[in-house]
Amino acid sequence: MSTKPLNTEEIKKELIAKMPTKVARKRAKAMIPGSETGEAIPEIQANVRTIPGIITQRGCTYAGCKGVVLGPSRDIVNLTHGPIGCGFYSWLTRRNQTDAGPDGENYIPYSFSTDMTEHDIVFGGEKKLRAAIKEAYDNFHPRAISIFSTCPVGLIGDDIHAVARTMQEELGITIFANSCEGYKGVSQSAGHHIANNQIMKHIIGTDDTPVEGKFKVNILGEYNIGGDAFEIERILEKCGFTLISTFSGNSTVDSFRLAHAADLNTVMCHRSLNYVAEMMESKFGIPWIKVNFIGAEASAKSLRRMAAYFEDQELIDRVEAVIAEEMLDIEKSISAIRPRTQGKSAMLFVGGSRAHHYQELFKELGMKILGAGYEFAHRDDYEGRHVLPDIKIDADSRNIEVLEIGPDDTRYNPRKTPEQMEALKAKGVEFNSYEGLIEGMGKDSMIIDDINHYETEKLIELLRPDIFCAGIKEKYIIQKMGIPLKQLHNYDMGGPYAGFKGAINWYNDIDRMVNTKVWDLIKAPWQSTGPELEASYVAE
Repeated sequence: MSTKPLNTEEIKKELIAKMPTKVARKRAKAMIPGSETGEAIPEIQANVRTIPGIITQRGCTYAGCKGVVLGPSRDIVNLTHGPIGCGFYSWLTRRNQTDAGPDGENYIPYSFSTDMTEHDIVFGGEKKLRAAIKEAYDNFHPRAISIFSTCPVGLIGDDIHAVARTMQEELGITIFANSCEGYKGVSQSAGHHIANNQIMKHIIGTDDTPVEGKFKVNILGEYNIGGDAFEIERILEKCGFTLISTFSGNSTVDSFRLAHAADLNTVMCHRSLNYVAEMMESKFGIPWIKVNFIGAEASAKSLRRMAAYFEDQELIDRVEAVIAEEMLDIEKSISAIRPRTQGKSAMLFVGGSRAHHYQELFKELGMKILGAGYEFAHRDDYEGRHVLPDIKIDADSRNIEVLEIGPDDTRYNPRKTPEQMEALKAKGVEFNSYEGLIEGMGKDSMIIDDINHYETEKLIELLRPDIFCAGIKEKYIIQKMGIPLKQLHNYDMGGPYAGFKGAINWYNDIDRMVNTKVWDLIKAPWQSTGPELEASYVAE
C-alpha cells in the first residue's frame, strides 16, 4: 500500500503508475485538477476512443441514440434492427417513467427487435425489417416508428432509411431510421447527436396547431428517471409556465411536433440535446438557456432565470412565492439531516451533466466532492462552451452528420430582439452558455474523463470517499470495497431527485447511505480469517 497522496498530481501518478508508458501518457491527459471560480481552466482530453483492453463505463452509439434520447418517448415504437443480443437494450433498462395519458399508449415496457440471425447477416435483413414494421403497426397502430441499426447492420449495408421511406408511404405514419451502429462513435454521445438530427428532420415542427398558454417552454435533456419530470412539471405548472414538450421524459410524438411553438428552450443535460437546442434556434428563432433542476438552490436559480427571460412582473412574483413556499420544507429537512452529513465526502462518475448537477445536492448537505467526471463528455462539457472554436474535428466526429439548418421560410420568428437579448444578459440571463464541470470544483478535487475500472478501484483505495455515485456496472464491485454506491443512471429504487420535493428525497437517501454502519462490516472473501478449506484429487 502506497503512502496516501497529498494532492491531485500525486493522485494522478498513483493512478497511472502501473500502466504501460504509452497508455499512461494518454490517460494522464484525461486527469486534471479542478479550478477555482474565475481562474484559468486547464484543458482536458475528452471525446476520444477508449484504449483497447481497458474496462470502461461507457456505452455504445446505439445505447445513446435508442436508450437515452428516443427510448423514453411513450408512443413511439422503437424498433432495433439487429441480433437479439443488441435487442436486450431495446427493452429499456433505465427507470424512465411516463403517464400513459387518456389514450393509454405506452410502448416503453416492450422490446421490439428484428432478431437478425446468421441467415440475415449473409443474405440481408431488409425484408425482415419491413415485416417487423408491418407487424408492429398491425398490433399497435402507433403514431410513429423509429428504427435503430446495430453493428452488424452497418457492416452488411442494409438501407434502413430506404425501408423507412417505403413503409411510411405504405402505412401513412411517421417512420424514420437512425444509423446508430454501436461502433460509429467513441461513446453513446455520438448516438445522442444522431437521434437529435433525426427528430429534427422528421418530427419537430411538423404540426402548426396553435398552442394555448402563456410563458411556453420546452425542457431538453430530461428523461424522467424515477419520476424527475413529474416533479419538474409540478413546479412549472405551479409557477405558471406552459410546458409544451420534454425531450424525452414523459413525452409523446405529438408534443415533439409542437415543440417549435415554445418561446424558450431550457437545457438540462447539455450533452444529449444541445444539438436540438441550437438547431431550433437557427430554424425557428427560439433561444435556449442552461438550467438545472437538481438541487433546491439550483432549481430556484433556474426558475428565476426563466421568469426573468419573459420579463413579466406577475410571473416573477409568482415564481418568488413558489420558491419561498417550497423552501420551507427544504430548510426543515436540511436542518435535521446536515449535522449528520456535514464534512463527509463523495465522488461522482456518471454520464451527461449529472456529475455536475448532483454536486449542488451534495453541497446542500455540506459534503465535499473529491472527484468527478463524465462517461461521454466533450471538452465543452468540462471547460465550458467558450472552448468550442478551439476543438478540432477528428475522424470519429466526422462520422456523424452535421445538419445545415437555416431560418425556416415562414416560421422563423426571433422571440427577442438583439437589444432585448443584450439587456437580459446584462441582468444575468445567459444564453447559449454552459460553464462546464471544472470551474468551481476546487484545486484539490480530481477530474477524470472516461474513468476505467482499475482507476476507480485505485481512487477508492487512495481517498476512501463516504459515497460513490456511478452506474450499475460499477455498483457491486464498489460495494464489496465497503463503500456505498448510489446509482445516478437509474436511481436504483429511489427518486425522484429533481426539484424541491426531489431534493428532500435525496437528503433522506444519502443520509441513510453514508451513516449506516453496515459498510464497516463488509469484508471481501480474501480478507476473511475463517477456516481454510483443503481438498485433494480423488485419483491421489
